[in-house]
Amino acid sequence: MPIPAYTVHCTGNERIAASVHELRFRRPADFNFAPGQFVLFSVPLSTDAADLQPRAYSIASAPEEADLRFVIKLKEGGRASTWVEQQLRQGADVQMQGPLGMFCFDTQWPGNALFLCTGAGIAPFRSMILHALQAGYPRRIDLVMGCPTQRHLFWQGELAALAQQYPQFHFHTILSEPEGEWQGMRGFVQDAVPTAVPDYRERSIYVCGNPFMTGVVKDLALSAWGIPKERFHMEGYI
Repeated sequence: MPIPAYTVHCTGNERIAASVHELRFRRPADFNFAPGQFVLFSVPLSTDAADLQPRAYSIASAPEEADLRFVIKLKEGGRASTWVEQQLRQGADVQMQGPLGMFCFDTQWPGNALFLCTGAGIAPFRSMILHALQAGYPRRIDLVMGCPTQRHLFWQGELAALAQQYPQFHFHTILSEPEGEWQGMRGFVQDAVPTAVPDYRERSIYVCGNPFMTGVVKDLALSAWGIPKERFHMEGYI
């Protein structure tokens, strides 16, 4: 069965952190997706607009939201990074295919949930968590976001506000190379878990981010933490 294709209209392209852009597109009326799914954008080569290649990005919007929101991690010399920084402008039309993927939040599991991410890996989690909370999900959710420095952080105010609105949601930030007088947690994502989430061994765990982090957390979770495979869910990116 062919993947559904759409032409989407860009309504925003903003650099929101040291190496991250946020993109917004007008959502087609017939585009439906599950939280955690991704799309493929047709990304042109900077020197040849006819040379298109697909690039996968998780949808950060919840299904209830009117627009489609994405966060793009910039990679020096990367095709998509060049496109986002130099070519994609508000008002442009972009070819998109999707939705795709099976990385979804099992809200029927009776225990609490733990989400671990680095940088742009937070995208599918924003969709999953916002949708679950708005639907009345009653159990505790902890989200741990790791970044190198304060300059790499984004959505902090939005996530803090969400935690104020929903008492079952708890948000934690940890920096591996903080600058100045950082008062928060220091280290890597996995370092925050035993302190921030004392019952982490009893949780269902969702992980998304750079391959090194996801690999380390997978090894820890399935061995040292004793998490059964059916309670561990992972999606990586490059």
